[in-house]
Amino acid sequence: MAATLGSTVLGFAREVVNARYYGTQWQMDTFLAAAVIPTILFGVFNGALVSALVPTFTEYITKGDDDEGWRLANTIINGLFIVLSVCAVLGYIFAPVYVPYIAHGFPAPQMGVAIRMTRWLMPSIVAVSLAGVFSAVLNAHHRFRAASLAGIAINLVTIGCVIALNHKFGIYALVIGTALGLCAQMLVQMPALFLTRRYRFTLDLHHPGLHRMWYMLGPIIVGSAAGQIAIFFDRYFASTLSPGYMAGMNYATKLVNFPQQIFAAAIATVIFPLLASHFARENRLAVGQSVTMGLRLVNFITIPSVCALMVLAHPMIQTLFERGTFKSSATDLCAGLLPYAAVGLVALAANVVLTRCAFACKETSWTVAISIFTVVVNVLLSVLWLPSLGARGLLLANSVSQSMQAVMLLVLVQRLVRRIEWHTLGMSALKILVCSAVMIGTLHWIAALGVSPAHTFVSRAWFLFGQVAIGALAFIASARVLNVEELAFAVNLIVQKFERNLPSPPENREVPIA
Repeated sequence: MAATLGSTVLGFAREVVNARYYGTQWQMDTFLAAAVIPTILFGVFNGALVSALVPTFTEYITKGDDDEGWRLANTIINGLFIVLSVCAVLGYIFAPVYVPYIAHGFPAPQMGVAIRMTRWLMPSIVAVSLAGVFSAVLNAHHRFRAASLAGIAINLVTIGCVIALNHKFGIYALVIGTALGLCAQMLVQMPALFLTRRYRFTLDLHHPGLHRMWYMLGPIIVGSAAGQIAIFFDRYFASTLSPGYMAGMNYATKLVNFPQQIFAAAIATVIFPLLASHFARENRLAVGQSVTMGLRLVNFITIPSVCALMVLAHPMIQTLFERGTFKSSATDLCAGLLPYAAVGLVALAANVVLTRCAFACKETSWTVAISIFTVVVNVLLSVLWLPSLGARGLLLANSVSQSMQAVMLLVLVQRLVRRIEWHTLGMSALKILVCSAVMIGTLHWIAALGVSPAHTFVSRAWFLFGQVAIGALAFIASARVLNVEELAFAVNLIVQKFERNLPSPPENREVPIA
Protein backbone atom coordinates (compact mmCIF):
# COMPACT_ATOMS: atom_id res chain seq x y z
CA MET A 1 0.00 0.00 0.00
CA ALA A 2 2.94 2.34 0.72
CA ALA A 3 4.37 1.66 -2.74
CA THR A 4 0.93 2.16 -4.28
CA LEU A 5 0.64 5.46 -2.40
CA GLY A 6 4.05 6.54 -3.70
CA SER A 7 3.12 5.51 -7.22
CA THR A 8 -0.19 7.37 -7.09
CA VAL A 9 1.39 10.51 -5.66
CA LEU A 10 4.00 10.41 -8.41
CA GLY A 11 1.20 9.79 -10.88
CA PHE A 12 -0.37 13.02 -9.70
CA ALA A 13 2.99 14.71 -10.01
CA ARG A 14 3.16 13.44 -13.59
CA GLU A 15 -0.26 14.91 -14.34
CA VAL A 16 0.76 18.18 -12.68
CA VAL A 17 3.87 18.31 -14.87
CA ASN A 18 1.82 17.47 -17.97
CA ALA A 19 -0.68 20.20 -17.09
CA ARG A 20 2.17 22.66 -16.53
CA TYR A 21 3.66 22.10 -19.99
CA TYR A 22 0.70 21.03 -22.13
CA GLY A 23 -2.50 22.02 -20.28
CA THR A 24 -5.64 21.35 -22.31
CA GLN A 25 -4.03 22.16 -25.66
CA TRP A 26 -4.71 20.11 -28.78
CA GLN A 27 -1.30 18.43 -28.46
CA MET A 28 -2.41 16.78 -25.21
CA ASP A 29 -5.62 15.60 -26.84
CA THR A 30 -3.53 14.08 -29.62
CA PHE A 31 -1.24 12.25 -27.21
CA LEU A 32 -4.22 10.77 -25.34
CA ALA A 33 -5.65 9.48 -28.61
CA ALA A 34 -2.29 8.00 -29.63
CA ALA A 35 -1.90 6.28 -26.24
CA VAL A 36 -5.18 4.38 -26.65
CA ILE A 37 -3.61 1.27 -28.21
CA PRO A 38 -0.95 0.69 -25.49
CA THR A 39 -3.55 1.55 -22.83
CA ILE A 40 -6.06 -0.92 -24.22
CA LEU A 41 -3.47 -3.67 -24.64
CA PHE A 42 -2.22 -3.11 -21.10
CA GLY A 43 -5.76 -3.37 -19.76
CA VAL A 44 -6.53 -6.47 -21.81
CA PHE A 45 -3.33 -8.44 -21.21
CA ASN A 46 -2.67 -7.29 -17.67
CA GLY A 47 -6.24 -7.85 -16.52
CA ALA A 48 -6.78 -11.07 -18.45
CA LEU A 49 -3.45 -12.74 -17.69
CA VAL A 50 -3.52 -11.81 -14.01
CA SER A 51 -7.09 -13.07 -13.72
CA ALA A 52 -6.34 -16.36 -15.50
CA LEU A 53 -2.75 -17.02 -14.42
CA VAL A 54 -3.06 -16.34 -10.68
CA PRO A 55 -5.74 -19.01 -9.95
CA THR A 56 -4.01 -21.60 -12.17
CA PHE A 57 -0.54 -20.82 -10.87
CA THR A 58 -1.79 -20.67 -7.26
CA GLU A 59 -3.41 -24.07 -7.66
CA TYR A 60 -0.06 -25.62 -8.56
CA ILE A 61 1.71 -23.85 -5.68
CA THR A 62 -1.03 -24.78 -3.18
CA LYS A 63 -0.71 -28.44 -4.16
CA GLY A 64 3.09 -28.29 -3.80
CA ASP A 65 3.80 -28.73 -7.52
CA ASP A 66 6.06 -25.69 -7.90
CA ASP A 67 7.99 -27.07 -10.89
CA GLU A 68 4.92 -27.42 -13.08
CA GLY A 69 3.63 -24.03 -11.93
CA TRP A 70 6.85 -22.32 -12.98
CA ARG A 71 6.98 -24.24 -16.25
CA LEU A 72 3.57 -22.79 -17.03
CA ALA A 73 4.64 -19.26 -16.02
CA ASN A 74 7.80 -19.45 -18.16
CA THR A 75 5.79 -20.64 -21.15
CA ILE A 76 3.44 -17.66 -20.80
CA ILE A 77 6.30 -15.17 -20.47
CA ASN A 78 8.28 -16.48 -23.44
CA GLY A 79 5.29 -17.04 -25.70
CA LEU A 80 3.91 -13.59 -24.99
CA PHE A 81 7.25 -11.97 -25.79
CA ILE A 82 7.35 -13.62 -29.22
CA VAL A 83 3.72 -12.92 -30.13
CA LEU A 84 3.68 -9.30 -28.98
CA SER A 85 6.97 -8.49 -30.69
CA VAL A 86 5.29 -9.43 -33.96
CA CYS A 87 2.19 -7.42 -33.00
CA ALA A 88 4.33 -4.36 -32.26
CA VAL A 89 5.89 -4.50 -35.72
CA LEU A 90 2.49 -4.86 -37.37
CA GLY A 91 1.07 -2.07 -35.23
CA TYR A 92 3.89 0.24 -36.34
CA ILE A 93 3.34 -0.57 -40.03
CA PHE A 94 -0.44 -0.27 -40.04
CA ALA A 95 -0.79 2.76 -37.75
CA PRO A 96 -2.11 4.95 -40.64
CA VAL A 97 -4.94 2.44 -41.08
CA TYR A 98 -6.35 2.16 -37.56
CA VAL A 99 -5.49 5.50 -35.89
CA PRO A 100 -8.07 7.42 -38.00
CA TYR A 101 -10.76 5.16 -36.52
CA ILE A 102 -9.73 6.15 -32.99
CA ALA A 103 -9.43 9.89 -33.58
CA HIS A 104 -11.90 10.29 -36.42
CA GLY A 105 -12.76 13.86 -35.39
CA PHE A 106 -9.21 15.20 -35.73
CA PRO A 107 -8.27 17.40 -38.71
CA ALA A 108 -5.64 16.04 -41.12
CA PRO A 109 -2.53 17.73 -39.59
CA GLN A 110 -3.48 16.59 -36.11
CA MET A 111 -4.17 13.09 -37.43
CA GLY A 112 -0.64 12.92 -38.82
CA VAL A 113 0.78 13.80 -35.41
CA ALA A 114 -1.40 11.12 -33.77
CA ILE A 115 -0.12 8.47 -36.20
CA ARG A 116 3.51 9.44 -35.53
CA MET A 117 2.97 9.32 -31.76
CA THR A 118 1.29 5.92 -32.00
CA ARG A 119 4.27 4.51 -33.89
CA TRP A 120 6.66 5.81 -31.25
CA LEU A 121 4.61 4.16 -28.51
CA MET A 122 4.00 0.84 -30.26
CA PRO A 123 7.19 -1.04 -29.18
CA SER A 124 6.26 -0.47 -25.55
CA ILE A 125 3.31 -2.89 -25.78
CA VAL A 126 5.74 -5.79 -25.29
CA ALA A 127 7.03 -4.37 -22.01
CA VAL A 128 3.51 -3.41 -20.88
CA SER A 129 2.13 -6.92 -21.25
CA LEU A 130 5.15 -8.70 -19.81
CA ALA A 131 4.97 -6.40 -16.79
CA GLY A 132 1.44 -7.69 -16.22
CA VAL A 133 2.60 -11.31 -16.28
CA PHE A 134 5.48 -10.56 -13.91
CA SER A 135 3.02 -8.94 -11.51
CA ALA A 136 0.71 -11.96 -11.70
CA VAL A 137 3.50 -14.43 -10.90
CA LEU A 138 4.91 -12.34 -8.06
CA ASN A 139 1.47 -11.66 -6.57
CA ALA A 140 0.65 -15.38 -6.68
CA HIS A 141 3.74 -15.88 -4.52
CA HIS A 142 2.45 -13.13 -2.20
CA ARG A 143 5.32 -10.86 -3.24
CA PHE A 144 3.68 -7.50 -3.78
CA ARG A 145 6.57 -5.08 -3.32
CA ALA A 146 8.31 -5.32 -6.70
CA ALA A 147 5.05 -5.30 -8.66
CA SER A 148 3.80 -2.28 -6.74
CA LEU A 149 7.02 -0.40 -7.57
CA ALA A 150 6.21 -0.58 -11.28
CA GLY A 151 3.98 2.50 -11.03
CA ILE A 152 6.76 4.46 -9.35
CA ALA A 153 9.15 3.56 -12.17
CA ILE A 154 6.88 4.69 -15.02
CA ASN A 155 6.01 7.95 -13.28
CA LEU A 156 9.59 8.87 -12.41
CA VAL A 157 10.84 8.16 -15.93
CA THR A 158 7.96 10.06 -17.57
CA ILE A 159 8.36 13.10 -15.33
CA GLY A 160 12.12 13.16 -15.86
CA CYS A 161 11.82 12.98 -19.64
CA VAL A 162 9.18 15.73 -19.84
CA ILE A 163 11.19 18.12 -17.69
CA ALA A 164 14.51 17.35 -19.39
CA LEU A 165 13.39 17.09 -23.02
CA ASN A 166 10.36 19.38 -23.39
CA HIS A 167 12.40 22.39 -24.49
CA LYS A 168 13.76 20.33 -27.40
CA PHE A 169 10.97 17.93 -28.36
CA GLY A 170 7.77 19.58 -27.07
CA ILE A 171 4.88 17.12 -26.70
CA TYR A 172 7.11 14.33 -28.02
CA ALA A 173 9.01 14.50 -24.72
CA LEU A 174 5.86 13.08 -23.14
CA VAL A 175 5.71 10.37 -25.82
CA ILE A 176 9.34 9.40 -25.22
CA GLY A 177 8.88 9.47 -21.45
CA THR A 178 5.78 7.30 -21.63
CA ALA A 179 7.45 4.70 -23.88
CA LEU A 180 10.56 4.50 -21.68
CA GLY A 181 8.43 4.49 -18.52
CA LEU A 182 6.39 1.54 -19.75
CA CYS A 183 9.63 -0.35 -20.30
CA ALA A 184 10.85 0.68 -16.84
CA GLN A 185 7.82 -0.86 -15.12
CA MET A 186 8.82 -4.21 -16.61
CA LEU A 187 12.51 -3.84 -15.78
CA VAL A 188 11.88 -2.95 -12.14
CA GLN A 189 10.16 -6.31 -11.62
CA MET A 190 12.76 -8.44 -13.35
CA PRO A 191 15.21 -8.64 -10.39
CA ALA A 192 12.49 -10.03 -8.11
CA LEU A 193 11.49 -12.53 -10.77
CA PHE A 194 15.07 -13.66 -11.38
CA LEU A 195 15.77 -13.88 -7.64
CA THR A 196 13.27 -16.73 -7.50
CA ARG A 197 15.79 -18.59 -9.74
CA ARG A 198 12.89 -20.30 -11.44
CA TYR A 199 12.84 -18.49 -14.77
CA ARG A 200 13.80 -20.65 -17.75
CA PHE A 201 13.58 -20.11 -21.49
CA THR A 202 10.81 -22.71 -21.73
CA LEU A 203 8.03 -22.91 -24.29
CA ASP A 204 5.82 -25.90 -23.47
CA LEU A 205 2.75 -25.46 -25.65
CA HIS A 206 1.38 -28.82 -24.45
CA HIS A 207 1.44 -27.96 -20.76
CA PRO A 208 -1.89 -29.04 -19.18
CA GLY A 209 -2.07 -25.82 -17.17
CA LEU A 210 -1.85 -23.86 -20.42
CA HIS A 211 -4.91 -25.62 -21.75
CA ARG A 212 -6.82 -24.86 -18.55
CA MET A 213 -5.72 -21.25 -18.87
CA TRP A 214 -6.87 -21.05 -22.47
CA TYR A 215 -10.28 -22.26 -21.32
CA MET A 216 -10.43 -19.37 -18.86
CA LEU A 217 -8.42 -16.86 -20.90
CA GLY A 218 -10.69 -16.68 -23.93
CA PRO A 219 -13.73 -15.34 -22.09
CA ILE A 220 -11.55 -13.21 -19.80
CA ILE A 221 -9.82 -11.53 -22.77
CA VAL A 222 -13.22 -10.78 -24.26
CA GLY A 223 -14.33 -9.33 -20.93
CA SER A 224 -11.14 -7.30 -20.46
CA ALA A 225 -11.33 -6.08 -24.04
CA ALA A 226 -14.95 -5.11 -23.49
CA GLY A 227 -13.87 -2.93 -20.59
CA GLN A 228 -11.06 -1.36 -22.57
CA ILE A 229 -13.34 -0.66 -25.52
CA ALA A 230 -14.99 1.93 -23.29
CA ILE A 231 -11.69 3.85 -23.39
CA PHE A 232 -11.70 3.61 -27.18
CA PHE A 233 -15.20 5.06 -27.41
CA ASP A 234 -14.36 7.82 -24.93
CA ARG A 235 -11.53 8.93 -27.21
CA TYR A 236 -13.66 8.34 -30.31
CA PHE A 237 -16.51 10.55 -29.12
CA ALA A 238 -14.27 13.12 -27.40
CA SER A 239 -12.30 13.67 -30.63
CA THR A 240 -15.40 15.39 -32.02
CA LEU A 241 -15.54 17.92 -29.15
CA SER A 242 -13.74 21.25 -28.96
CA PRO A 243 -9.97 21.06 -28.32
CA GLY A 244 -9.18 20.57 -24.65
CA TYR A 245 -12.15 18.47 -23.61
CA MET A 246 -10.32 15.16 -24.08
CA ALA A 247 -7.49 16.43 -21.89
CA GLY A 248 -9.99 17.82 -19.38
CA MET A 249 -11.71 14.45 -19.12
CA ASN A 250 -8.32 12.85 -18.56
CA TYR A 251 -7.39 15.17 -15.69
CA ALA A 252 -10.80 14.72 -14.03
CA THR A 253 -10.60 10.94 -14.36
CA LYS A 254 -7.07 10.81 -12.94
CA LEU A 255 -8.17 12.82 -9.92
CA VAL A 256 -11.14 10.50 -9.34
CA ASN A 257 -8.90 7.43 -9.63
CA PHE A 258 -6.59 8.69 -6.86
CA PRO A 259 -8.41 6.99 -3.91
CA GLN A 260 -9.24 3.96 -6.04
CA GLN A 261 -5.59 3.40 -6.98
CA ILE A 262 -4.27 3.91 -3.46
CA PHE A 263 -6.71 1.80 -1.47
CA ALA A 264 -9.21 -0.18 -3.54
CA ALA A 265 -6.64 -1.55 -5.99
CA ALA A 266 -4.26 -2.37 -3.14
CA ILE A 267 -7.02 -4.18 -1.23
CA ALA A 268 -8.01 -6.16 -4.35
CA THR A 269 -4.38 -7.05 -5.09
CA VAL A 270 -3.84 -8.40 -1.58
CA ILE A 271 -7.08 -10.39 -1.30
CA PHE A 272 -7.01 -11.90 -4.83
CA PRO A 273 -4.42 -14.61 -4.01
CA LEU A 274 -6.25 -15.21 -0.71
CA LEU A 275 -9.53 -15.71 -2.58
CA ALA A 276 -7.86 -18.07 -5.06
CA SER A 277 -6.25 -20.02 -2.22
CA HIS A 278 -9.53 -20.28 -0.27
CA PHE A 279 -11.35 -21.43 -3.41
CA ALA A 280 -8.64 -24.02 -4.18
CA ARG A 281 -9.30 -25.44 -0.69
CA GLU A 282 -13.08 -25.25 -1.32
CA ASN A 283 -13.48 -22.86 1.62
CA ARG A 284 -16.27 -20.71 0.22
CA LEU A 285 -17.15 -19.35 3.66
CA ALA A 286 -13.73 -17.70 3.84
CA VAL A 287 -14.17 -16.39 0.29
CA GLY A 288 -17.46 -14.76 1.22
CA GLN A 289 -16.02 -13.22 4.38
CA SER A 290 -13.03 -11.79 2.49
CA VAL A 291 -15.24 -10.31 -0.23
CA THR A 292 -17.59 -8.75 2.32
CA MET A 293 -14.71 -7.17 4.17
CA GLY A 294 -13.15 -5.98 0.91
CA LEU A 295 -16.40 -4.24 -0.09
CA ARG A 296 -16.79 -2.68 3.35
CA LEU A 297 -13.28 -1.25 3.16
CA VAL A 298 -13.93 -0.02 -0.39
CA ASN A 299 -17.09 1.81 0.77
CA PHE A 300 -15.22 3.30 3.72
CA ILE A 301 -12.66 4.83 1.35
CA THR A 302 -14.70 5.74 -1.71
CA ILE A 303 -17.98 7.13 -0.37
CA PRO A 304 -16.35 10.05 1.50
CA SER A 305 -13.95 10.46 -1.41
CA VAL A 306 -16.84 11.00 -3.83
CA CYS A 307 -18.34 13.62 -1.51
CA ALA A 308 -15.03 15.47 -1.14
CA LEU A 309 -14.35 15.41 -4.89
CA MET A 310 -17.74 16.97 -5.61
CA VAL A 311 -17.60 19.66 -2.93
CA LEU A 312 -13.94 20.59 -3.46
CA ALA A 313 -13.78 20.13 -7.24
CA HIS A 314 -12.68 23.67 -8.10
CA PRO A 315 -10.03 24.18 -5.37
CA MET A 316 -8.59 20.72 -6.05
CA ILE A 317 -8.20 21.32 -9.78
CA GLN A 318 -6.93 24.85 -9.20
CA THR A 319 -4.30 23.80 -6.65
CA LEU A 320 -3.06 20.72 -8.48
CA PHE A 321 -3.01 21.89 -12.08
CA GLU A 322 -3.42 25.65 -12.56
CA ARG A 323 0.03 26.83 -13.60
CA GLY A 324 1.96 27.31 -16.83
CA THR A 325 -0.25 26.63 -19.85
CA PHE A 326 -3.07 25.38 -17.59
CA LYS A 327 -5.09 28.60 -17.16
CA SER A 328 -8.18 29.43 -15.10
CA SER A 329 -10.39 28.54 -18.08
CA ALA A 330 -8.95 25.02 -18.01
CA THR A 331 -9.64 24.88 -14.26
CA ASP A 332 -13.28 25.79 -14.84
CA LEU A 333 -13.54 23.18 -17.60
CA CYS A 334 -12.10 20.35 -15.47
CA ALA A 335 -13.97 21.35 -12.31
CA GLY A 336 -17.23 21.20 -14.23
CA LEU A 337 -16.42 17.66 -15.42
CA LEU A 338 -15.18 16.26 -12.10
CA PRO A 339 -18.55 15.57 -10.38
CA TYR A 340 -19.75 13.53 -13.36
CA ALA A 341 -16.66 11.35 -13.16
CA ALA A 342 -16.69 11.11 -9.35
CA VAL A 343 -20.22 9.75 -9.03
CA GLY A 344 -19.11 6.36 -10.36
CA LEU A 345 -16.11 5.95 -8.05
CA VAL A 346 -17.80 3.63 -5.53
CA ALA A 347 -18.91 1.26 -8.28
CA LEU A 348 -15.54 1.44 -10.03
CA ALA A 349 -13.68 0.39 -6.88
CA ALA A 350 -16.24 -2.28 -5.98
CA ASN A 351 -15.96 -3.77 -9.46
CA VAL A 352 -12.24 -4.34 -8.93
CA VAL A 353 -12.93 -6.48 -5.85
CA LEU A 354 -15.98 -8.25 -7.29
CA THR A 355 -14.33 -9.08 -10.60
CA ARG A 356 -11.25 -10.48 -8.84
CA CYS A 357 -13.54 -12.61 -6.68
CA ALA A 358 -15.41 -14.01 -9.68
CA PHE A 359 -12.19 -14.88 -11.49
CA ALA A 360 -10.67 -16.38 -8.33
CA CYS A 361 -13.73 -18.66 -8.23
CA LYS A 362 -13.04 -19.45 -11.93
CA GLU A 363 -16.34 -17.95 -13.06
CA THR A 364 -15.65 -16.29 -16.40
CA SER A 365 -18.69 -16.60 -18.65
CA TRP A 366 -21.10 -14.47 -16.64
CA THR A 367 -18.40 -12.00 -15.69
CA VAL A 368 -17.59 -11.48 -19.36
CA ALA A 369 -21.26 -11.20 -20.30
CA ILE A 370 -21.73 -8.50 -17.67
CA SER A 371 -18.68 -6.61 -18.97
CA ILE A 372 -19.96 -6.70 -22.54
CA PHE A 373 -23.42 -5.56 -21.46
CA THR A 374 -21.86 -2.70 -19.50
CA VAL A 375 -19.92 -1.50 -22.55
CA VAL A 376 -23.04 -1.60 -24.71
CA VAL A 377 -24.92 0.48 -22.13
CA ASN A 378 -21.99 2.89 -21.92
CA VAL A 379 -21.89 3.42 -25.69
CA LEU A 380 -25.66 3.86 -25.95
CA LEU A 381 -25.73 6.38 -23.11
CA SER A 382 -22.77 8.22 -24.64
CA VAL A 383 -24.59 8.53 -27.96
CA LEU A 384 -27.73 9.68 -26.13
CA TRP A 385 -26.07 12.28 -23.88
CA LEU A 386 -23.22 13.55 -26.09
CA PRO A 387 -25.33 16.06 -28.07
CA SER A 388 -26.78 17.73 -24.97
CA LEU A 389 -24.13 17.20 -22.28
CA GLY A 390 -20.92 16.86 -24.29
CA ALA A 391 -17.97 15.63 -22.24
CA ARG A 392 -20.14 15.57 -19.10
CA GLY A 393 -22.41 13.07 -20.84
CA LEU A 394 -19.46 10.79 -21.66
CA LEU A 395 -18.29 10.78 -18.03
CA LEU A 396 -21.83 10.29 -16.72
CA ALA A 397 -22.32 7.37 -19.11
CA ASN A 398 -19.18 5.77 -17.67
CA SER A 399 -20.40 6.26 -14.11
CA VAL A 400 -23.90 4.90 -14.73
CA SER A 401 -22.66 1.85 -16.63
CA GLN A 402 -20.08 1.11 -13.91
CA SER A 403 -22.84 1.25 -11.29
CA MET A 404 -24.96 -1.18 -13.27
CA GLN A 405 -21.98 -3.51 -13.57
CA ALA A 406 -21.40 -3.40 -9.80
CA VAL A 407 -25.00 -4.41 -9.06
CA MET A 408 -24.89 -7.33 -11.50
CA LEU A 409 -21.48 -8.51 -10.26
CA LEU A 410 -22.71 -8.39 -6.67
CA VAL A 411 -25.61 -10.70 -7.59
CA LEU A 412 -23.19 -13.03 -9.39
CA VAL A 413 -20.74 -13.17 -6.48
CA GLN A 414 -23.59 -13.91 -4.08
CA ARG A 415 -24.41 -16.98 -6.16
CA LEU A 416 -20.76 -18.07 -6.16
CA VAL A 417 -19.87 -17.73 -2.48
CA ARG A 418 -23.36 -17.97 -0.90
CA ARG A 419 -22.12 -16.01 2.11
CA ILE A 420 -22.28 -12.26 1.42
CA GLU A 421 -23.18 -10.68 4.76
CA TRP A 422 -25.83 -8.33 3.41
CA HIS A 423 -27.03 -6.91 6.71
CA THR A 424 -23.50 -6.11 7.87
CA LEU A 425 -22.66 -4.60 4.48
CA GLY A 426 -25.82 -2.49 4.41
CA MET A 427 -25.47 -1.17 7.96
CA SER A 428 -21.83 -0.36 7.29
CA ALA A 429 -22.71 1.59 4.13
CA LEU A 430 -25.47 3.48 5.98
CA LYS A 431 -23.09 4.55 8.77
CA ILE A 432 -20.48 5.64 6.22
CA LEU A 433 -23.11 7.72 4.39
CA VAL A 434 -24.06 9.45 7.64
CA CYS A 435 -20.40 10.21 8.39
CA SER A 436 -19.96 11.53 4.85
CA ALA A 437 -22.98 13.81 5.30
CA VAL A 438 -21.36 15.26 8.41
CA MET A 439 -18.18 15.83 6.40
CA ILE A 440 -20.12 17.58 3.61
CA GLY A 441 -21.80 19.86 6.15
CA THR A 442 -18.41 20.72 7.62
CA LEU A 443 -16.96 21.56 4.19
CA HIS A 444 -19.93 23.77 3.33
CA TRP A 445 -19.53 25.53 6.68
CA ILE A 446 -15.89 26.28 5.79
CA ALA A 447 -16.97 27.61 2.40
CA ALA A 448 -19.61 29.82 4.03
CA LEU A 449 -16.91 31.60 6.03
CA GLY A 450 -15.89 33.31 2.79
CA VAL A 451 -12.14 32.84 3.28
CA SER A 452 -10.11 32.77 0.06
CA PRO A 453 -6.43 31.89 -0.28
CA ALA A 454 -3.89 34.09 -2.03
CA HIS A 455 -3.12 33.37 -5.69
CA THR A 456 -0.01 31.34 -4.95
CA PHE A 457 0.52 27.60 -4.97
CA VAL A 458 1.63 27.47 -1.33
CA SER A 459 -1.39 29.43 -0.13
CA ARG A 460 -3.84 27.41 -2.21
CA ALA A 461 -2.25 24.10 -1.22
CA TRP A 462 -2.26 24.98 2.47
CA PHE A 463 -5.90 26.11 2.35
CA LEU A 464 -6.94 22.96 0.46
CA PHE A 465 -5.01 20.81 2.93
CA GLY A 466 -6.85 22.51 5.77
CA GLN A 467 -10.22 21.85 4.17
CA VAL A 468 -9.40 18.19 3.51
CA ALA A 469 -7.95 17.72 7.00
CA ILE A 470 -10.93 19.29 8.77
CA GLY A 471 -13.35 17.32 6.60
CA ALA A 472 -11.44 14.09 7.28
CA LEU A 473 -11.43 14.78 11.02
CA ALA A 474 -15.18 15.35 10.94
CA PHE A 475 -15.61 12.05 9.09
CA ILE A 476 -13.32 10.09 11.45
CA ALA A 477 -14.91 11.60 14.55
CA SER A 478 -18.36 10.64 13.27
CA ALA A 479 -17.06 7.15 12.49
CA ARG A 480 -15.81 6.80 16.05
CA VAL A 481 -19.14 7.95 17.48
CA LEU A 482 -21.11 5.55 15.24
CA ASN A 483 -18.59 2.75 15.90
CA VAL A 484 -17.76 2.22 12.22
CA GLU A 485 -15.68 -0.96 12.35
CA GLU A 486 -13.98 -0.31 9.02
CA LEU A 487 -11.97 2.49 10.61
CA ALA A 488 -10.18 0.01 12.87
CA PHE A 489 -9.99 -2.58 10.09
CA ALA A 490 -8.33 -0.11 7.71
CA VAL A 491 -5.79 0.94 10.35
CA ASN A 492 -5.04 -2.69 11.23
CA LEU A 493 -4.61 -3.61 7.57
CA ILE A 494 -2.04 -0.86 7.09
CA VAL A 495 -0.23 -1.68 10.34
CA GLN A 496 -0.10 -5.39 9.52
CA LYS A 497 1.20 -4.66 6.03
CA PHE A 498 4.07 -2.54 7.36
CA GLU A 499 4.89 -4.55 10.47
CA ARG A 500 4.54 -8.08 9.16
CA ASN A 501 4.35 -7.65 5.36
CA LEU A 502 1.23 -9.80 5.34
CA PRO A 503 0.40 -12.06 3.67
CA SER A 504 3.78 -13.59 2.80
CA PRO A 505 4.72 -17.05 4.12
CA PRO A 506 2.65 -19.97 2.81
CA GLU A 507 1.52 -20.97 6.28
CA ASN A 508 -0.13 -17.56 6.75
CA ARG A 509 -2.24 -17.64 3.60
CA GLU A 510 -5.35 -18.62 5.53
CA VAL A 511 -5.27 -15.38 7.55
CA PRO A 512 -8.32 -13.29 6.47
CA ILE A 513 -7.80 -9.58 6.03
CA ALA A 514 -10.53 -8.98 8.61
